[in-house]
Amino acid sequence: MAEYTDYKDVNQEQLQVDIDEIKKTIKVGEKDFQHLLKLERWGRFSTLIGAFMIATVVIVEALALGMSQVIFWLIGLTGVTLMGIGNIARWANVTHPILHGAYDKVPNIPFRYTKKGFAAGNRRWLDWFDWIKPDAWAYEHNIMHHYHLGELDDPDNVEKDVQWIHDMKVPVFVKYTIVFLFATVWKIAYYGPNTLRILENKERIAKGLEPTLEYELWPTTKNGRELWKSYILPYGLFRFAFIPLLFSPLGMGAVSSALVFMLLVELYANLHSFLVIVPNHSAEDIYQFSTPHKTQGEFYLRQIMGSVNYNTGNDVIDYLHGFLNYQIEHHLFPNMPLSFYQEMQPIVKEICKKHNLEYRQESVFKRMGMTLELMVGKTKVLRIDGI
Repeated sequence: MAEYTDYKDVNQEQLQVDIDEIKKTIKVGEKDFQHLLKLERWGRFSTLIGAFMIATVVIVEALALGMSQVIFWLIGLTGVTLMGIGNIARWANVTHPILHGAYDKVPNIPFRYTKKGFAAGNRRWLDWFDWIKPDAWAYEHNIMHHYHLGELDDPDNVEKDVQWIHDMKVPVFVKYTIVFLFATVWKIAYYGPNTLRILENKERIAKGLEPTLEYELWPTTKNGRELWKSYILPYGLFRFAFIPLLFSPLGMGAVSSALVFMLLVELYANLHSFLVIVPNHSAEDIYQFSTPHKTQGEFYLRQIMGSVNYNTGNDVIDYLHGFLNYQIEHHLFPNMPLSFYQEMQPIVKEICKKHNLEYRQESVFKRMGMTLELMVGKTKVLRIDGI
C-alpha cells in the first residue's frame, strides 16, 4: 500500500512562482519546430520502411520465389513493428503537441502545424487519419483530461473506467486476460467512442441537457451512427479493405496475407500506445481528487501528485515513448514543444525537491505492472479531499 501524504503544508503560491519562472527561461522558436520536423520524419520513415518490408514479403510469397517461412515472418513482423511505431509516432510525437498549440508561437510557423490548421477538415486524411476524430480528441484530452486530472470528470480516470472489471466475480487471471484483450483494441473500443461522447456532452451541456454517461458502439442510435460514419468505417475500410485489395492482382492469397499484416500492425499499435499512455496517471501511488482545483498553484501541485514519468535520456528513447515519459512536465505546461520538456526536466526536479514533493519517475514496464494491479482491483489509488 502506497504511503499517503496530504500535501497541506506545500506553499502553493511559491510553487506557482517557481514553476512560472520556467516560462521566462526558455523561448519557443525555430529550433523547437525543427525538432518536431525531425520526429515527424522519423515517424514517416518508420511507416514507409515497415510498409515496404510487408509489401515485399507479400509479393515474394505470392510469386512463389522461394522465401522460407522463417524469413517471411522475420521480415514481415519487423515491418509490422515499424509501421506500428510510425502510427504511434504520428499520434504522440506529432498530433499530440500540435493540437495543444505547442508550436503556435514559432515565428512564421506554417498554418498546417498550428492548432487550428492541423488535421482540420479534409486535412484529417493527411495529417492524422486514425480511429479518432481530431476535434473530438482535442476536447476530450486537452480540456477535460488536462484540467480535470484525477477528478471524476476526467474521462481518462482509469480506476473509474475499469470499475466493471473490478465488479466481475471471476478469478484474477481472467481479469488480467480481459485487460490484455481490451488493450489490443482500445483505440477503437475506448478512445474513438469516448472522445465522441465527451464532445457531444459539451454540446448537450451548452443546451442545458444532462450529459450521457456511456458511449454507444452500435449504429442503432444517433451517437452510434456518427461513430460508425465518421470514426470506424473511414479508417477501418482504408486499413483493412483498401490496402489489402491493392494486392488483388497477385491473387486472394496476397490479399489475405496483407490483411493479416494490417491486423497485426493495428494490434501492435494498440499495445504499444496502451503501454506508454495508460500508466501515466494510474497506480496506487497516484492521487485522485474530489473537488476541482481553485488556484494555479494548486493546479501545478495536482499535476505533480497525479502524474508519473518514465525513463528519459535522448530523442530515440523519448521518441519510442511518444515523449509521454515527460508526463509531469507536459501536465505542468501542456502547450509547450516536446523539446522544451527535455530542457525543463532538471529544473522541475529541483523545484519538486525544494518543495519536498515526490517526483515519480520509473521504467514504463514497472509502471505498467502497477497499472495492471490497479485495473484488476488488487490496488487502489490515493484519494484526497482537499489540499
